Amino acid sequence: MGYKLAGFDVIGCNEIDPKMMDAYKANHNPKYSYLESIVTFKDREDLPEELYNLDILDGSPPCSSFSMAGNREKDWGKEKKFKEGQAEQVLDTLFFDFIDLANKLQPKIVVAENVKGLLLGDAKEYVRRIYKEFDKAGYYCQHWLLDASTMGVPQRRERVFFICLRKDLAAPLLVQKDMFTKVPELKLDFKEPKILFKDVYTDYEDRKITPAILHLWNNRLDIDNDMGDINQRLFNKPTYFGHKFTKMNEVNKTILAGDNTILFEYPRLINKSELCKIGSYPEDYDFKKLKPEYLIGMSVPPVMTAQIATEIYKQWIQTL
Repeated sequence: MGYKLAGFDVIGCNEIDPKMMDAYKANHNPKYSYLESIVTFKDREDLPEELYNLDILDGSPPCSSFSMAGNREKDWGKEKKFKEGQAEQVLDTLFFDFIDLANKLQPKIVVAENVKGLLLGDAKEYVRRIYKEFDKAGYYCQHWLLDASTMGVPQRRERVFFICLRKDLAAPLLVQKDMFTKVPELKLDFKEPKILFKDVYTDYEDRKITPAILHLWNNRLDIDNDMGDINQRLFNKPTYFGHKFTKMNEVNKTILAGDNTILFEYPRLINKSELCKIGSYPEDYDFKKLKPEYLIGMSVPPVMTAQIATEIYKQWIQTL
């Protein structure tokens, strides 16, 4: 959706989750769709010529292994299943399967998104390997840590974007990064005005809170960030920290797949209309069998993608 907003023609997708694929096809009707793991998709020998030498190949390899909210190092190298019942996969190696696919299809530009946690602690070694593998595949690689709230999206959502240009195309764009390194110049400096929750607020309730949460809500203080703060203060129990507050005069926090964001001013969860606007999705998006908060929480906000895609087009593609 983000690429379509930026004027691109999106022709295909690869997805392992059947429910996500159903929603994708219902809303975008892709010319090519492959419901399978990228582990097998990258080895296909029957891909149409149209998928080679694309302007952009974009991917978001599963990133829970690097999330600050997960087990991080304890899960690295282990096979895990998504809750939808897909095949077990070693999640922290799927990024390299994606690079293998790029090496095979040789798009002009590759964009790969991941969580901020990839840049922290021992995960930095994976970043070094990502750079090394993109280099071997024939690409100049750079990365940016971007915040959706500076890009016209009404939520604070930090994500890492690896943006790579094929080396044989890069000569007109190369600049001296430091004494030893040349890279294709790309400026991604977004300064859109912040969009506060009051700007997306819609007055109706379709996701109720439980009596226990309502009791906590009734005991809230201005200093509380979530229900866990209240529960700790009242009952000395470290629970309900996943039930975050959003305030009218603040930018909404990151929407998670299991979203439990509660309005500070009103005793209810954020509703579907607010979720869509916070995620920069149209309110008539067909979520099929998925909860809106799950699909929105799992995805890069379309407007965030559109901003990046627009700059790539203006600064790189128009020059190539």
